[in-house]
Amino acid sequence: MPANETVVVLGASPKPERYSNQAVRALVEHGHRVIPVHPLLKKIAGVPTVTALSQINGTVNTLSLYVGPERGMALLKDMIDLKPERVIMNPGTESDEIEEQLSANNIPVLRACTLVMLRTDQF
Repeated sequence: MPANETVVVLGASPKPERYSNQAVRALVEHGHRVIPVHPLLKKIAGVPTVTALSQINGTVNTLSLYVGPERGMALLKDMIDLKPERVIMNPGTESDEIEEQLSANNIPVLRACTLVMLRTDQF
């Protein structure tokens, strides 16, 4: 995916050691427009956040998941309403049910790692 794509990081963490935080930073470094989602914080890794998927307008090229399946199920309708061009289920977020629902709504799902994809030029 070329730079300047819009990437939403659902489950972004303020802790630098967390993979979701590393993904926010790596996506910025690769030139993407990053929208971290966090219910309480105003910024993560210096990037302004939104508190909910429903606050995002416009085209979303990639939704990168960093929430477990239970939390993901609670946010499934918002994911579908967002209409991302693809969803990346990072390790630990995989859910057959979420994948089936997204696929049924014509949203492609990759079970992959955003960080590895960026590092290997497969993003």
